[in-house]
Amino acid sequence: MSLITRKVSAGRTMDELLALLSAVACSILAALFIAALYFGREIFVPIALAILLSFVLGPPVGLLQRARVPRSLAVVGIVFLAFSVIFGLGTLIANQLTQLAGDLPVYQSTMREKIKSVRGVTASSGTLERAADMLQELSRELDRPKEDKSVRGAIPRLGAPNAAGTTLPIPVEVRQPDPGALENLRTLIAPLLNPLATTGIIIIFVIFILIQREDLRNRLIRLAGSHDLQRTTAALDDAATRLSRLFLAQLMINATLGVLIGAGLSFIGIPSAVLWGILAAVLRFVPYIGTAISAAFPLALAAAVDPGWSMLAWTIVLFLGVGPIISQVVEPLAYGQSTGLSPVAIVASATFWTALWGPIGLVLATPLTVCLVVLGRHVERLEFLDVIFGDRPALSPPEMFYQRMLAGDPIEAAGKAEEFLKEKSLSSYFDEVALRGLQLAQTDAKRDALDQARMIKIRDAVTEFASDLSTQDDSIPEVTSPTMDAEAAAAVETVPDAAISSNLPVVQKADLPLHWQGEAPVLCLAGRTPLDEAAAVLFAQLSNAHGLGARVEPADALSSTRIVQLDFSGVAIVCLSYLDASSPAHMRYSVRRLRRQMPKATIIMLGCWVENLDKESLEELREAAKADIAAGTLREAMMMCRTAAGVEEIDEPPGLVTPTLKIA
Repeated sequence: MSLITRKVSAGRTMDELLALLSAVACSILAALFIAALYFGREIFVPIALAILLSFVLGPPVGLLQRARVPRSLAVVGIVFLAFSVIFGLGTLIANQLTQLAGDLPVYQSTMREKIKSVRGVTASSGTLERAADMLQELSRELDRPKEDKSVRGAIPRLGAPNAAGTTLPIPVEVRQPDPGALENLRTLIAPLLNPLATTGIIIIFVIFILIQREDLRNRLIRLAGSHDLQRTTAALDDAATRLSRLFLAQLMINATLGVLIGAGLSFIGIPSAVLWGILAAVLRFVPYIGTAISAAFPLALAAAVDPGWSMLAWTIVLFLGVGPIISQVVEPLAYGQSTGLSPVAIVASATFWTALWGPIGLVLATPLTVCLVVLGRHVERLEFLDVIFGDRPALSPPEMFYQRMLAGDPIEAAGKAEEFLKEKSLSSYFDEVALRGLQLAQTDAKRDALDQARMIKIRDAVTEFASDLSTQDDSIPEVTSPTMDAEAAAAVETVPDAAISSNLPVVQKADLPLHWQGEAPVLCLAGRTPLDEAAAVLFAQLSNAHGLGARVEPADALSSTRIVQLDFSGVAIVCLSYLDASSPAHMRYSVRRLRRQMPKATIIMLGCWVENLDKESLEELREAAKADIAAGTLREAMMMCRTAAGVEEIDEPPGLVTPTLKIA
């Protein structure tokens, strides 16, 4: 018997073995891919830089093309201009560094005097001074020429006998001949060959990517699978849009920050202010810590240059003033939407790419991770990338509602619902989020994964949740400030336009017929389980929001012994709430018992809150249960209640059909 056969016979199925082998194979491929990125960084880094630069230079090239400039000329011109700016900034940085290096000895003496001036004020000042003395001595020792221990002290005459009577050897010094002009030229050019070659490769790749953009896109579509052009094209467009927006916004914001920092430092009097402005702009591409690192150098220089403390204080004020304004005000306006990455993903990606590619990887971490997230959103087998790195909630809004009810956390659910209600109506949230969450619970209960105690816990949590939203109406809000909560925004996106209710006025009791003017003309009865009762609580809350008072009774109220004890006074309509449509017989017996106890004028409505239940199936259930009317959503049931009460509906949105009351 083979090993695999023994495994299968021991209880592990072939599907489990295949899944295990697939996981091992994926892990090996991932390890090989990471190793290739690390050992092939000399090749991959220029290509990655060229691709990302093409996203930045693509929009200017497109503008020139729309101005009737030939593509080749537009590409070469934009690339030449971009790299001219880069080389110019590099030259400026080199000049600033040279000037700063010449002035450092002057700043050292100022720093020593400042340390002495605060001696005795803090306990650490003496430590700072000793550290400065140690560094100065270390520098002096490193600069001192190396001496031979055998010739220290008095240098004896060469070839003369020493104290022991032996003759000292004559030292021999070997000197290299002076290098010629060719050797000097080679020494000068050798360190520059690698950066120049890398720059040349990047320039060539950028030019060809911009010129052959459509051809490269078609080849990527062919490699990804031409059988699904819609998904592949959407993925490429999404990646191009996100990266272009990200890079252009970052470039403009960082350049603005660099100009402000440079101008401010120059006004304060910090030496090499242009250098620190450029450094602040470049390091801001590094997430979270870039600005702090760029501030460290000017702060240290301010402390070394100024004998007092005013220059240091103004430098701190400059960075603390400009940085938060750029981050909290300018960035959200410039970016518009999020780049799609979670904060944890940004930190993790920065760590990963820095370990692979060094400082260049730190700068490229965010855009490269954006590409991975885009792939995860459009390629089904790579969906885990979007789950791990994306900023969208990992669970759907109904799943999160269900999870919070399971955890007994209705307060947090109510807070998320209030964020949702900034853009949509209450009935939209109840139908598209809360009710769908209860449908997930019903699915678990149907497969015996949810016991009675947990269902009761969910019912109690839903009751408290509905109570927290008791002050909310069912109108469509005027969106003045869209919600910034990621979970609520995801829930808003899931609501179809057809599910949005109109701005129906709240029903006034005086405008209702006499038999509808009681305290609770709507009676909501749970069908079988506490989950049905939870759905009935949601409908009762929605009914109260429309001005039609409602009360809820549990499932055991329909039993033959307790139904006679129900108070039907003032009840105009009864809604039977079911999350499971698998038992029409139970519905029929419940309706029959209600008819025996209620006057004939009372309407019995079957609320069957089952996912993807079409109109034909709903009508079949109504006929089987012998109910007067039936509704498949909370909003539809609410509209039927208003119609039964004789309320004249106004302000219906176009294309939305109001349910017509048909009493069987």
